[in-house]
Amino acid sequence: MRTTPFILLGLLAIFSAAITSCTSETLPSGKSQAILEMKRANDFHSYSRPEEAVVTHLNWTASIDFATRIITATAAYDIQAAADAERILFDCVDLNVTGVVVDGAPVDWQLGPAQPIMGQPLSIPISKDSKQVLISYQSSPDAGALLWVEGEQPFLFTQSQAILARTWIPCQDSPGIRFTYEAHVDVPTGTMAMMSATNPTEQALDGHYDFVMDQPIPSYLLALAVGNVEFRSVGAHTGVYAVPELIDAAAYEFAEMEELLIAAENLYGKYAWERYDLLVLPAAFPFGGMENPRLTFATPTIIAGDRSLVALVAHELAHSWSGNLVTNATWDDFWLNEGFTVYFEQRIMESVYGREVSEMLATLSYQGLVDEVDQIMDTNPDDTHLKLHLQNRNPDDGMTAIAYDKGYFFLRLLEETVGRETFDSFLKTYFETHSFSVMDTDRFIDYLKTNLLNTPELLATVDLSAWIFGPGLPANCPSVGSKRIERVDAALQAWESGAMSTNDLPWNDWVYQERYRFLSNLDDNSSADRLAELDEAWAISQTGNNEVLFAWLEQSIRSHYGPSYARLESFLVEIGRRKFLTPLYGAMIETDQADLAKRIYALARPHYHSVATGTMDELLNWPG
Repeated sequence: MRTTPFILLGLLAIFSAAITSCTSETLPSGKSQAILEMKRANDFHSYSRPEEAVVTHLNWTASIDFATRIITATAAYDIQAAADAERILFDCVDLNVTGVVVDGAPVDWQLGPAQPIMGQPLSIPISKDSKQVLISYQSSPDAGALLWVEGEQPFLFTQSQAILARTWIPCQDSPGIRFTYEAHVDVPTGTMAMMSATNPTEQALDGHYDFVMDQPIPSYLLALAVGNVEFRSVGAHTGVYAVPELIDAAAYEFAEMEELLIAAENLYGKYAWERYDLLVLPAAFPFGGMENPRLTFATPTIIAGDRSLVALVAHELAHSWSGNLVTNATWDDFWLNEGFTVYFEQRIMESVYGREVSEMLATLSYQGLVDEVDQIMDTNPDDTHLKLHLQNRNPDDGMTAIAYDKGYFFLRLLEETVGRETFDSFLKTYFETHSFSVMDTDRFIDYLKTNLLNTPELLATVDLSAWIFGPGLPANCPSVGSKRIERVDAALQAWESGAMSTNDLPWNDWVYQERYRFLSNLDDNSSADRLAELDEAWAISQTGNNEVLFAWLEQSIRSHYGPSYARLESFLVEIGRRKFLTPLYGAMIETDQADLAKRIYALARPHYHSVATGTMDELLNWPG
């Protein structure tokens, strides 16, 4: 999906005047347009109008066909309608809607014109007494949320965040609308279906699976995966799913999940979702992880063989509170999900692995944040605000280090200002008070002023305006430090100056954070000969840690170190994680190796998810 901005001027007029339908009827003008406009002021990325009619429960029945790459389904929604309700609106992208029934009776439905990013509004007539809407439909083989992984062991997975749920199910696709659901899914025999709900632990012989999610979730947390996987318990409330050839490695890598869960509960209260399991997806998954309730979707790139990359698990687990339990009301409020989650992640890591490890992670985050702030300030300083401005844009544009790490450092400032004990009490109460509800930035500021920063002195110390509505990093950004990182920096300086030989580097004594710091801070003008010395001494290009390998490959590109290019190509073809793709393809462009980037991308693109191709197409100016 290309992240091309679009203009909404005239959208309301187009919607009411040019709407297409299975009948000749059109929406009445006036009231419908005014209500749509009111909703748009709240969430610019959804056609839904919950103030007129909102979904409360979904009963989804579906059949999965790998041969056609189509989901054939019915979505039966329980709804609540206002006294003056005349219609309910759903978001759709490339869905083949074949029929609509309201309270058991077929009705005429209307599908509006497609708009960039937004897709189409599906309008269904209802009254104040309407209780259920059933939509029969088929997904497109090219649905943006779905990746059909081909091969001897076919695999299907969804990625609904931010607004891709509408590509595989008609829904009110706004994070501010929550619903419970149940599902009944038929898949090919020899595969298991899993969702963000109660899940099976063994394959069903008939390929039929039933699911229940009793806690209300927003549409972006609706998730489905289908593949030949096995389950392995790693604790009383935790387990992992993976393909047979990875299940042993996954069970070892994530054996400490129960300990992480207990640490999280000790910090901020009882886990609200009963179980916390993790599914290892194919390498084409575009993110490190996705916090689907009860079942985190995770990239296999975090299986390092030494449990060194479990910070990602801590992050997705933390989302069970920040994001899943208390959800950003709109994508402009994305920092309320991610900033809180990074803070919580760091506290979990500190609790389980110690302050030394968590401060190394925080130091690396700070370096990445400073670099990204510098880049964004050159193009659009408003994108460095915590409160985003995403109207007329793809909400994926807001998934930067700003929401994650600037958000983290803001919460760390709050902790350091009022003290950890006071801040922990505030945060625990915040999660309990707003559980299974949504939060926007303005309401959070009011809550913060009432319950934490309740004196002029505290407000002046923090400076909310600079952090939330201002550009860049404020002057009172907390400082982080790590003695171990400082020693790495000293070793790097000594090595680059010639005062330390390659063989004298303490590479084997370093953990991955230290190795990553060394490689990511190498001078871009380092010669290929010097990289050859490092590779010969420490076999870096053969490492099994993908974070370290990524840093090495990026430096290899910038230093034109040809011996790593074969590994670079295989890495980019096999792995679709956007965090790795963007810097690596970007480095090739910046170093006049665009032809190489495009040659590799031509090979890799068919294997990537639309979330990744949308970003890479724009970066590489890909045709189409």
